[in-house]
Amino acid sequence: MTSPRQTPHALPIYVQIAELLTRDIVAGRLIDGERLPPERDMAAELGVSVGTLRKALRDMGDKGLVESVQGSGNYIRAGGDTGTVYAMFRLELLEGGGLPRARVLSMDLMDKPVDLPAFGTARQATRIRRLRSLNDTIMAVEEIWLDADAGLVSEATMSESLYATYRKELGLWIRLAEDRVSLGPVPDWAPDAYAPRPGDTVGYIERLSWADAAAPIEFSRTWYDPARAVYVQRMK
Repeated sequence: MTSPRQTPHALPIYVQIAELLTRDIVAGRLIDGERLPPERDMAAELGVSVGTLRKALRDMGDKGLVESVQGSGNYIRAGGDTGTVYAMFRLELLEGGGLPRARVLSMDLMDKPVDLPAFGTARQATRIRRLRSLNDTIMAVEEIWLDADAGLVSEATMSESLYATYRKELGLWIRLAEDRVSLGPVPDWAPDAYAPRPGDTVGYIERLSWADAAAPIEFSRTWYDPARAVYVQRMK
């Protein structure tokens, strides 16, 4: 189990813990009725206080994902609400699950390049380039374009979940995303920390995302390392 972390762009630690456990439920690594380790042992493994862990478990309990039984412990309840800030994040470790993390490489407001698909209503967009990890495994680079008419975000207010940032800073709720998955060459701006080198063929995802308007407000593209991650779509 990975340890949460607190950085300028990280989600609150208790949210990270809840997200990690929820993704493990969705991936089948935690099953319905499974008893979690004692809270002190679990907190020590995660490197957090018992109070922080209990806050995460209460949050999951409110969603029907954890049941606390007095004198017995905490039990997984897989029939609850597994919607999270990463509900639309489709990459997982090869063994399943993993907590998504991101490091901003660059952020610029610029004219939209002509090779992008049509999205939004403005001539300009904010381009965000990030290095993506699952737990501490670097597995992708991504480039996000947010239409300028949808609002402007700053690196100082950005969390590792862009959709959470959009909700908090711009009042935008991403309600729909369309993914196209194929293969593509790693871009020349990929940092050395990303194992595949520029020009190498890797997994490639193009996504258009909608809020309330008829036109999508965001376009993104992700180059992921198939030796470290897989694209997963689960149907209910």
